[in-house]
Amino acid sequence: MSISQWDGLKTNDGGCLLGTRTGHYRRRVAAGYAALEFTRRGVSQGELCIISEEPVPPYERPALSKGYLLPEAPARLPSFHTCVGANEERLTPKWYKEHGIELVLGTRVKSADVKRKTLLTAAGETISYKILIIATGARALKLEEFGVSGSNAENVCYLRDLADADRLVNVMQSCAGGNAVVIGGGYIGMECAASLVINKINVTMVFPEAHFMARLFTPKIASYYEDYYKSKGVKFIKGTVLSSFDMDSNGKAMEMLACFVNWSLIYSLLQVTAVNLRDGSRLPVDMVVVGIGIRPNTSLFEGQLTLEKGGIKVNGRMRTSNSSVYAVGDVAAFPVQLFVETRRLEHVDSARKSARHAVAAIMEPNKTDDFDYLPFFYSRVFTLSWQFYGDNAGEVVHFGDYSGSTIGAYWVSKGHLVGSFLEGGSKEDYEAIAKATKLKPAIEDLTELERQGLGFALTVSKNHLTSPTGNVGGSSLILEKPLYAWHATAGVIVAASVAAFAYWYGRRRRRW
Repeated sequence: MSISQWDGLKTNDGGCLLGTRTGHYRRRVAAGYAALEFTRRGVSQGELCIISEEPVPPYERPALSKGYLLPEAPARLPSFHTCVGANEERLTPKWYKEHGIELVLGTRVKSADVKRKTLLTAAGETISYKILIIATGARALKLEEFGVSGSNAENVCYLRDLADADRLVNVMQSCAGGNAVVIGGGYIGMECAASLVINKINVTMVFPEAHFMARLFTPKIASYYEDYYKSKGVKFIKGTVLSSFDMDSNGKAMEMLACFVNWSLIYSLLQVTAVNLRDGSRLPVDMVVVGIGIRPNTSLFEGQLTLEKGGIKVNGRMRTSNSSVYAVGDVAAFPVQLFVETRRLEHVDSARKSARHAVAAIMEPNKTDDFDYLPFFYSRVFTLSWQFYGDNAGEVVHFGDYSGSTIGAYWVSKGHLVGSFLEGGSKEDYEAIAKATKLKPAIEDLTELERQGLGFALTVSKNHLTSPTGNVGGSSLILEKPLYAWHATAGVIVAASVAAFAYWYGRRRRRW
């Protein structure tokens, strides 16, 4: 399955619509990067507006499942406002004010009319725009969508936004030394499980697949990480799903009141005491973390814009089927040139870069080419850190010492390298596998590729840099014997919120 089809991938969208008396933007990460790009390209003060349901300006969402959950010296705002994730400026509320950018926070966009170029907020305010950037991201799937009640229980946590992260921290602090069950084996499950362990909580992960991160990791790669997690005390229950919760002793009394009181209110007064699985297992718990997937937030634009791959279809300049509307981040299904097909990618790197590209296309359309993006995913858990580039399609070739600290894999499809994975690499190593994947060199011998391992990417990268033309096409790089010997010891590495980033060209907000 291609990466673009992942449902369980952790996303970093947050809920912003962006505009300049012209636009609407929803991704917490992307709104900040778009704002910075607009100012760099000379947008005038007073022409930009960011509308967000969250009460704070755009921030780096990956921090929520990493530094934010640490028990010591945890990350807190304003330290991870955008755009620190790309070593850019930190855009604090003061920065937006100094650049004449209006922040409309704590505001939900209720509906959009792309023909009339208007947005309607939940408070009844109508906002007109000329160009709209949609970055509505995705929402976390809830247990109720799979027939299981209890999402609102006091000790059941999701992780999508800052409020979720605060709640998760509070529950973790009250459960030190206790037992946690993590439902789901994707990004959220993997990263939250690590954070729970660091907070001295006993963790059991439950997911239906044969191994975690099943949509990216091969069984061999997954085994490497699962063994590491087991060494940290994490237990795994695979091939089954949650069927129900046991609630605290007040549960029966509360259920009797359910006919008179809203169920969500009832559950918010209860605590889960045990998790019941479909295979008959019962796990006593002090807290539950749920990470079972996401769905793109497209409802505002269904029936108005062309949809594809579960998201909003855009062209190479991130423009939708309406010439006044652009889409970026998790919600955008865009043409990936490397694979000559449309993909919808759910990761912070795509959000940052697609936001910048949309702004370039708006501000300087005659100087902006189509978006040429190399799919990129990464994670950091415990002392581990991995990066993946390209596509996990075709035949896989593993390399490295799977009992050591450096492992990797290549994917080869139709005779060309299309994907690369590396754990424990240096900056040079990661740059090399990215460059090699981008070049799509032809592969004639999988056994030789395995023997050379990381050395193949390093050699391809080096040869490209020293090429007289500096332009090596994918079909011209053939795996030859021998290249440099494989370097075995080389050093190797959340919808409730909706917002708008409107790019206004003269039209002012109208309040009705």
